[in-house]
Amino acid sequence: MCFRKEKPSRPRFAFDVMFGTWGKSVGVWWLGAFAAVSFARADGTASEFRFDRDTFAFANQTVFEYHEGHASLRKSSPTKQDAYNRHCFVMSRTALQFKKFARFEPRSTPLDDASLATRIRAVTRQAAWTEPLPANQRIVFPGYKDLKEMSKAHRQLVQLSIGHGWPSYFRISNARMMFQDGTGYQERTHAQLNAALARGELFVAFLTTYPRFSINHSVLIYKLKSSSPNPGDHYLVYDPNHAESPRELAWSAHDRAFSYQKDWDFVGGFVRVYRVYGKPLQ
Repeated sequence: MCFRKEKPSRPRFAFDVMFGTWGKSVGVWWLGAFAAVSFARADGTASEFRFDRDTFAFANQTVFEYHEGHASLRKSSPTKQDAYNRHCFVMSRTALQFKKFARFEPRSTPLDDASLATRIRAVTRQAAWTEPLPANQRIVFPGYKDLKEMSKAHRQLVQLSIGHGWPSYFRISNARMMFQDGTGYQERTHAQLNAALARGELFVAFLTTYPRFSINHSVLIYKLKSSSPNPGDHYLVYDPNHAESPRELAWSAHDRAFSYQKDWDFVGGFVRVYRVYGKPLQ
């Protein structure tokens, strides 16, 4: 059997094959338009959360003193009036809001204190569960490269402007810890956490061991650190009590439960996790 030998020809691009020269021109235009839209979307989406940039330079102070994670009454101190405590919910929420609604311009002239406080309050009044603002609609903070630098330079002003801590004790969604405490609810929370991080969202969490109160705290979960089917998932956490470095939250597939890293203010181990600020009244 014989085959006719074809005359060699130059390679043809996909657009030539489908539509000829006209199709190739249209295709190139379409790809350019698609790229422009993609870049526009990327410009309006928050970049990856970074602990060294997107957290506060100061820490939330605990109401009690802790020794190896066990609480005791704090001794009186002459600096007690300067204490900044009960603000873990406020700080977690505000870090989320700055990431979604603020923009920093380090080469511009800094604002005076009154104007700076006004802009900080404008950020905290944004509904935390709404979509991030595009860059050209964000609240601008000139003179600083990020939240870490600004909160270091204006610690007291920032503390006074982001909100009071006491309302967090009266949050309606806190009641979930009394009747939504089973492993099934925690499994759903674990699935919601992974889904939120996969979408590029941040996840503010309420950690509790109710009816014990070894922890009653709020943190911001910002990254899946590692995952494997046997031991479970490990997450990086911004904990307002620890301005120096990230903490770690873990999910055990075997125990169907979360656990939180041991430190001076928590004995470590089992915690229940509830999402907050993910939607209205949450």
